[in-house]
Amino acid sequence: MKTLARALGFGLAGLAQAASIAAPWNGQPLWWLQLISLAVLAWQLDALRERTHPRPAWRSAALYGWLFSTAWLCGTFWWLFVSMHTYGGLAAPLAAIAVLALSAALSLYYAAAAAFYVAFAPVHRAGAVLLFAAAWTLAELLRNSLFTGFPWGAGGYAHVDGPLSAYAPWLGVYGVGAVAAAIATLLAAVLRAARGGKRAMALALALALVLLGAPALVAAVRSAPDDAALSRGRLELALLQGNIPQDEKFIPSGGIATALQWYGEQLQRATAPLVITPETALPLLPTQLPPGYLDAIAARYANSKQTAIVGLPLGDGRVYTNTVLGFGPGRSTPYRYDKHHLVPFGEFVPGLFRWFTDMMNIPLGDFQSGGLAQPPLMWQGQRIAPNICYEDLFGDEIGANFRDEAQAPTVLLNVSNIAWFGDTVAIDQHLAISRMRALEFQRPMVRATNTGATAVIDHRGRVTHALPRLTRGVLVASVEGRSALTPYAFWVSRFGLWPLWGLALAIMAAAPFFTQRRASRAAA
Repeated sequence: MKTLARALGFGLAGLAQAASIAAPWNGQPLWWLQLISLAVLAWQLDALRERTHPRPAWRSAALYGWLFSTAWLCGTFWWLFVSMHTYGGLAAPLAAIAVLALSAALSLYYAAAAAFYVAFAPVHRAGAVLLFAAAWTLAELLRNSLFTGFPWGAGGYAHVDGPLSAYAPWLGVYGVGAVAAAIATLLAAVLRAARGGKRAMALALALALVLLGAPALVAAVRSAPDDAALSRGRLELALLQGNIPQDEKFIPSGGIATALQWYGEQLQRATAPLVITPETALPLLPTQLPPGYLDAIAARYANSKQTAIVGLPLGDGRVYTNTVLGFGPGRSTPYRYDKHHLVPFGEFVPGLFRWFTDMMNIPLGDFQSGGLAQPPLMWQGQRIAPNICYEDLFGDEIGANFRDEAQAPTVLLNVSNIAWFGDTVAIDQHLAISRMRALEFQRPMVRATNTGATAVIDHRGRVTHALPRLTRGVLVASVEGRSALTPYAFWVSRFGLWPLWGLALAIMAAAPFFTQRRASRAAA
């Protein structure tokens, strides 16, 4: 009974971690809940560290970490069930098992991190804090990178609001997550010390408050040019949200006809200097479109002072790409961006998994990847860098666009269609992801989506304009382009995430050495 209660406790703590990314009741991030939920796990891991038999302790730690993370990840991207069952036609039990299996598999990274922490954490509290933060960050990095990566719901995304958001331009989302893990470990130490070690409790609480308050100090000493000097001026734009239901999107007399008519009309009548459609707003290859349809759009913008960015698939019957085309004056050929980071099972089928996708009815299954750091669209003094769908989840890949400061984007653009996931918290989570990219690079992020969230996010990560979700409409707004590189943009554009990898691995490599010294002294 006690074991069942403990497992339930870890499950609830993991679900709280999921809710911290985007609360189910209002979609807002809850930074404090992320710290508390992770502190509960660290508290229990610290209790295991006090046991005299380390072998069963680390095994229990692995189980604790796995239970916590499986609940966290299931609670974060449970909406994959909607895409597989409601729109993909996969039987409900199989879809549920697939979500659970994915969550359980990804949770193995965190199980290993928890086990390593309990097995090798030094007695000294500062060393333990560093080791937990390093191990947890390494697990997050592994989830970001292995098997094409699926880091949706990383803990750092809970901090797009709150005191730790000021770390984002310096450390990125995984650095923010590392600081949060360190604070969670300190809060766990406060809980452990509350039974009598008042001095230890006070020290741990003080260190946690320092980490929470440090962003104010960072902002005060940051040697950046005057904020107004970084402005590249404002750009007026119109963002189109067609709200085409996913179960109708590829039906000729349904969603296809509606999309061609509505987007065609809006592209013809728009007056904003920049007009943007969502991902695959035109759900047909150019050869499948009505005769002259795409030519009419090209001619409309070639003879105007406007530019349009239009999402559609391209292909020749053998090779396909998920693409946005840019039409405007002075262009002999359209601007083109091809999606680089493709979605497994949705846009390409990993080896040995063709049998699984054959069980679902999802069109447009195999695409070719575009290059990394493709040129931006130049328009009205702005350099606009598109990314498609969940590409904005990979900040290190977006960072590759900032290697040359003179050509770095001034505006980031995400075009998406997450109608695959219905009216779920996925919309709010994706908005938080885009907000984090805006914070990391100090660039505005413009979002044109099929069902939401169509929005303009400023360079401070604040949503300044937005359309109601699941409505058809046009968002007319303006965005202020920005220049100069954040510290994060500087180092991630040159080294990727390797500095974080290296630091986390160095701390973990040193931990067994100090643990052995501790054991030798105890034996003496």
